[in-house]
Amino acid sequence: MDITPKRGRYGWLRRIEELDPVADCHTIHRITAGYEFPWDYTRSLEFALFRTYCVPSISELLEKTGEFRDRPQKRYDDTSLLMAEMLEHGYDSERGREALRTVNRMHGKYAIDNDDMLYVLTTFIYEPIDWIDSYGWRRLHPNERLAAFHFYREVGIRMGIKNIPESFTEFAKFKLDYEERTFRFTEDNHKVGTYTLELFCSWFPTAMHPAVRQGVYALMDDRMASAFGFPAGSPGLRRMADASLRLRARGERFLPTRKHSRSTDDAKNKTYPGYPGNYRPKDLGALNCPYSSETSAESLTRPAVEHPAKL
Repeated sequence: MDITPKRGRYGWLRRIEELDPVADCHTIHRITAGYEFPWDYTRSLEFALFRTYCVPSISELLEKTGEFRDRPQKRYDDTSLLMAEMLEHGYDSERGREALRTVNRMHGKYAIDNDDMLYVLTTFIYEPIDWIDSYGWRRLHPNERLAAFHFYREVGIRMGIKNIPESFTEFAKFKLDYEERTFRFTEDNHKVGTYTLELFCSWFPTAMHPAVRQGVYALMDDRMASAFGFPAGSPGLRRMADASLRLRARGERFLPTRKHSRSTDDAKNKTYPGYPGNYRPKDLGALNCPYSSETSAESLTRPAVEHPAKL
């Protein structure tokens, strides 16, 4: 399919308007996340994954693996690059299928609750949409919103996740209801949240770490901060963070249209220098932890979730 923009700053948007959000969901979502909003998608997905650690059953499992305590940067790189492989090449491409097998291998040793997997999937859809609604250089087209839903729904199906809602609004409601039902403070939430916060700080000079922490607090809503046991961001800092991100968006409107996807181009990737280079998706994934030390050939294709949702 033609993946070149039309002329002008809104050339990609004009292209998206011509596509079908169901049949062309991968193409549309690749344009949105890789060409139009790569910085926004990266930031919002960082916070999307951060948000999932407010669920006690998720943070408890992550704390048991020790991955966030011992190798937070590798865990971040594995997740972001595996999802980027599916975004860049498609979930049914050779590399996309290999990325899915790797994800399923990483998760396959645990009886992960289907509702937890459903919730994580919702954050990949709706957190970036909410972020771009607030801080994007333009509004998302309805085709982009629906394409994100259909793209990740197809990813979820291939991961073996059950009972994925068939409509955009129904899945959004599931997300809100699930957060209302599960978000609460636990020590594991606080531990995993702290590991992640310190990872964010590590991307900046040491002298900036206090400011980075305050900036992260400012971007959290009250429910998220409470579930982590973190201090709520001050109203002044929240206004400052909001104004800074909106100012960035206004400036980006005047930039030229991107001609190259940045979906696998993450400067924060420290574990796999020069990725993709000679790397394959199967080279990614957690090492020396319970779900990879005993991986069998069967587990490479086994779905990540084998238990029905409790809906």
